[in-house]
Amino acid sequence: MATKKTNTTTHDFKYYNKKFWKLFMYGMGAIVLFFLFASWGLFGSMPSFEDLENPDSNLATEIISSDGVVIGKYFQTNRSQLKYSDLPKNLVDALVATEDERFYEHSGIDGRGTLRAIFTLGTNGGASTLTQQLAKQLFHGEGSKFLPFRIVQKAKEWIIAIRLERQYTKNEILAMYCNVYDFGNYAVGVSSAAHTYFSKTPKELTVDESAILVGMFKNSGLYNPVRNPVGVKNRRNVVLAQMEKANMISESEKQRLQALPITLHFKLESHREGTATYFREYLRDYMKKWAETNKKADGSDYDIYKDGLKIYTTIDSRMQAHAEEAVKAHMANLQEQFFIDQKNNKNAPFVNISDKETNRILNQAMKASNRWYVMKSMDKTEDEIIESFSKKTKMTVFTWKGERDTIMTPLDSIRYYKHFLQAGLMAMEPQTGNIKAWVGGIDYKYFQYDHVAQGARQVGSTFKPFVYATAIEQLNMSPCDSIIDAPFTIPVGRHHVTATWTPRNSNNSYMGMVTLKKALANSINTVSAKLIDKVGPEAVIKLTHKLGVKTSIPAQPSIALGAVDITVEEMVAAYSTFANQGVYNKPQFLSRIEDKSGVVIYEPIPESHDVLNKDIAFAVVKLLEGVVEGGSGNRLRSTYGGNGDNRWTGYPYAFTNPIAGKTGTTQNQSDGWFMGMVPNLVTGVWVGCEDRSARFKSITYGQGATAALPVWGYFMKLCYQDPDLKVSKNPFDRPANLSIKVDCYQPRKVNDSIAKDSIQSTDEFEF
Repeated sequence: MATKKTNTTTHDFKYYNKKFWKLFMYGMGAIVLFFLFASWGLFGSMPSFEDLENPDSNLATEIISSDGVVIGKYFQTNRSQLKYSDLPKNLVDALVATEDERFYEHSGIDGRGTLRAIFTLGTNGGASTLTQQLAKQLFHGEGSKFLPFRIVQKAKEWIIAIRLERQYTKNEILAMYCNVYDFGNYAVGVSSAAHTYFSKTPKELTVDESAILVGMFKNSGLYNPVRNPVGVKNRRNVVLAQMEKANMISESEKQRLQALPITLHFKLESHREGTATYFREYLRDYMKKWAETNKKADGSDYDIYKDGLKIYTTIDSRMQAHAEEAVKAHMANLQEQFFIDQKNNKNAPFVNISDKETNRILNQAMKASNRWYVMKSMDKTEDEIIESFSKKTKMTVFTWKGERDTIMTPLDSIRYYKHFLQAGLMAMEPQTGNIKAWVGGIDYKYFQYDHVAQGARQVGSTFKPFVYATAIEQLNMSPCDSIIDAPFTIPVGRHHVTATWTPRNSNNSYMGMVTLKKALANSINTVSAKLIDKVGPEAVIKLTHKLGVKTSIPAQPSIALGAVDITVEEMVAAYSTFANQGVYNKPQFLSRIEDKSGVVIYEPIPESHDVLNKDIAFAVVKLLEGVVEGGSGNRLRSTYGGNGDNRWTGYPYAFTNPIAGKTGTTQNQSDGWFMGMVPNLVTGVWVGCEDRSARFKSITYGQGATAALPVWGYFMKLCYQDPDLKVSKNPFDRPANLSIKVDCYQPRKVNDSIAKDSIQSTDEFEF
């Protein structure tokens, strides 16, 4: 009986043993087949070798200043590519210690962690490695909660993780992981997150800041430092504890860092905010056109929002910041004065226009508004739309003291915004044509019209140097030649003279015999008129076009006083020709464009041509120096505080270095200009309201010397306080063997053969 029982037991053992191994082999085979099928894409597409080489990363295009600062981006997803060498060690340490402590030991899958997760059912932590998390982020996103799908996705995740480990080094995997994570607030990747939350580059992050970002990897929606500072601090402290546990920081360091408050320098990266907003929008339009004519190697189009291009510009981020600060500081104070000036004006901000003209301006603004466009797209009638502009509504409006919530009608808001003085500033290196600063307005979010390249405005007396340059070139005159300042009349017409033009000076006063240098310093209108009468308007227009001005200019003597619309960009380039010894350089804002791999795909070719010889260009510079030495630009030399009040004037400047410049004020104070030059930087400033009928009522505040010159003065003060910018304080280069007399100690008198008869004109004087 015992023998039979033993045999039965042995038989059963062999049977079940055989069955176990059979089932085990089938099971293993099934698992192998399952992973094979998954890798072949039978359960859904898998990334190819090429996909692993070039994952669909949707990279933002970066705009980089000449000093290496990212000043803006174009993106659908705000993500920038970092290399491992760009990551701070403290962030890498925090990431490995918190998310995958055995990262450097496994090959994509952590066996020990997987077994722990299985036996504890995930209650003691998951098993996903950094490589697996990267695979999920790159190729299939968040996992499904439905178990069969989740198993398939997990298998795909493992396969991709192993492939990533074979394809990339550990450091490359870490960098890729840091590049793809969404930190919220339009910040994808560590680079964008560092800029958004701390206004820093990744390399500048401190240990506790790195710990905050690493803590966000768990759940950026929950651990968002803007919305949940308490939760973020707790999560940061967990990360710091993990770093201490891994011997990456000491116990005392951990305790010190855990006690720190959460400190942010939050700055949302958007297209309408940040630095150089007007320039970035100008560049965006340029890049769209560039992408239409420049193709990738495979013939496909570049996408500035996805291809991760790096656009290297000539803009200097420091100089740009100084320019924006100068505009903000002066314009905020000048605007306050403008509101005071308009206080008793029933038709504010418009001056001396009819009700009909006022209604035309307001109706035109209504039809150009976003409200009109939206309601029109909703098939609303014109009467319904117009009626909506008279209904009070909640809105947020711009003020120089910050945005303000208020209630007003849309029509009142249009009139309110018409009150605001606008500004345009551009600074350029005359020797290279490189644009260093570009401020197209006072606030791009609310005022999107660019007053540097887009808005041509009447230039007033800043046009006069073009007349003087033509006279010096064609009549062999010098700054020291004298001419009579007296009433003067020019016949207007070609064949049958039917009218005359008699310009007048300030307060109808005349100075008699003056040098050209003194005439320009005092912006004497009669002298400019006499000079253009001698050389002819056509000669002046020809020179002006050679100086880069594209505007169509009428061949009339009145252009001598600046009745011409020109952009700030063109004016700066024209004046730069004088500072560059007569050689015109086309304004340049691009250095090069690189693709996401760092390959240069475009470099612009500089454009330049000769306009004047060195002697004539230097003579014009000396004329313009006279404006600052003893004319309307003299306040740049002043140490006087302007009646004890430097709130809006910007006094004192007290510049002692050589400066050449020219103020300009157009009829009725609609436009104020100042063009200022030092040897290696030419800067133009325009100030005025959007509508020319909105203006100061008197010339006290409306003239260029008050409206625009202080912006230039403050900007240059900031530039000189920043020695790294190397803005010159030296004299302008004097040509060897100068043939034109420019040092006017004993001005010589020349015969004035121009008729002295005059007829009084109603034309306003210009400065």
